[in-house]
Amino acid sequence: MRIASGGVQHETNTFSKTPTTLADFVRDSNCGEMLAGGDTIFERFRSTGSIHGGYISGAESAGFELVPLLCARAQPSGLVEEAAFETMLRWFLERLEKAKPFDGVLLDLHGAMVAEHHEDAEGAFIAAVRDVVGSTMPIVVTLDLHANITAQMAELADVIIGFDTYPHVDMSERGHEAAELIARIVKGEVTPIQEFRQLPLITLPPKQCTLRDPMQYLMERVHQMEQEPDVLTATVAMGFPFADIHDTGVSILVTTDGNADLARAKADELAGWLWELRDELQPELTTIEDVIAHVNEYPEAGLVIFADGSDNPGGGAPCDGTIALQAMIDAGFQGGAVGVIFDPETAAHAHRAGVGATIHVRLGGKTDNLHGAPVEREAYVRVLSDGKYTYRGPMMQGVQDNLGLTATLIVGGVEVVVSSQRRQCFDAEMLRIAGVDPTGRRLLVLKSAVHFRADFGPLASRIFDADTPGIHRPDLAAFDFQKIRRPIYPLDVDVARP
Repeated sequence: MRIASGGVQHETNTFSKTPTTLADFVRDSNCGEMLAGGDTIFERFRSTGSIHGGYISGAESAGFELVPLLCARAQPSGLVEEAAFETMLRWFLERLEKAKPFDGVLLDLHGAMVAEHHEDAEGAFIAAVRDVVGSTMPIVVTLDLHANITAQMAELADVIIGFDTYPHVDMSERGHEAAELIARIVKGEVTPIQEFRQLPLITLPPKQCTLRDPMQYLMERVHQMEQEPDVLTATVAMGFPFADIHDTGVSILVTTDGNADLARAKADELAGWLWELRDELQPELTTIEDVIAHVNEYPEAGLVIFADGSDNPGGGAPCDGTIALQAMIDAGFQGGAVGVIFDPETAAHAHRAGVGATIHVRLGGKTDNLHGAPVEREAYVRVLSDGKYTYRGPMMQGVQDNLGLTATLIVGGVEVVVSSQRRQCFDAEMLRIAGVDPTGRRLLVLKSAVHFRADFGPLASRIFDADTPGIHRPDLAAFDFQKIRRPIYPLDVDVARP
């Protein structure tokens, strides 16, 4: 048995003015100019906490040959340029043709990619693959928990399996599950019947976190459902709310073994559970000034984390916002750190000056005027790094990545890790390579919404969701939605139960 695999992953923030180019995919995929497949994929992802790591282990467990063709990803940002999307799709389809014969296809997609001419970019990708392999060959798709799943995606894929966790610590497990399931389909052991429901509901990242209720409670019930007879898998996709497209929002899928009535009943049941939790899924935000006051009032409480989700590069934000940093400087706060601010110009300046130098910086605030103005003042260069690291925490464990030239500066009494590559700070190793031990700080500002909780969460005495401006702000009132389907809760109050 031979199974082809591959895909393109991008989470597109349509409120971002920064387009996503083919060069972005080439740089962030770390797989060469042609976004290589084959041995490159095995070398990069084997035994890692990634989807393709799960595909590889699942193939070994199920006893089939995995044929990885392409694995492309780019950091979340604005619309994917049409030329980039079409080029990567063409590469994948050409390699798919050359890989024949094979018995099935595993597609590693995100579910919230928007290209210039394709609102439903993943739907277009799956449709193109379906045209090549025909109507009967099994296609199993893995998606992010933040997928904005469309009817086209659900119709064209035999099975869609989404992440069960946010932070996404189960990627390898879901890849493994998909690989074993497609083997069972090919062997004729199961006949998947998938039922899809799209809810009139949009939610925001902080309360989508599955480490806290109500999502923790909901996912426990989902896992119980998956243990019931003839239920093969169930997926809850909370959607990516910063993509202003028709299909943005929450959806669910339930797949059974040959039982259409059961699939429909279980899909209705799961949709009902989610709808009942709609009011509990709205976040509470706190200003940096209130957090500084809290830390000063309880100086012995331990590490406090300010999750600056509005400037989360993992959702398309620039990662160079300065609101929290400026407030800490203005307050004369000591014992604080900010990680990571994306500013290649400042990082390069620090590397030219060297450790121990004092330099004048114009730090951050260079991408737009939505996330704070540049901080202009003297800064002490404490640590310099090449930015290379390996994820050690529960998410993406074992995968190598790079912040580019990195500098840790002391700016007005605050430590700031400055990078040359835009990365969400969700693994403590990203700070440790820059000489910052999170446990030794009173207040840590992280450019992340939720993912940081997997690795940093156990270190913190208290976590606050930030009330700061930005294109990833967890506040629906901050966005002018034009294309999203209506009515949808909570943008609209009078919404009928699905």
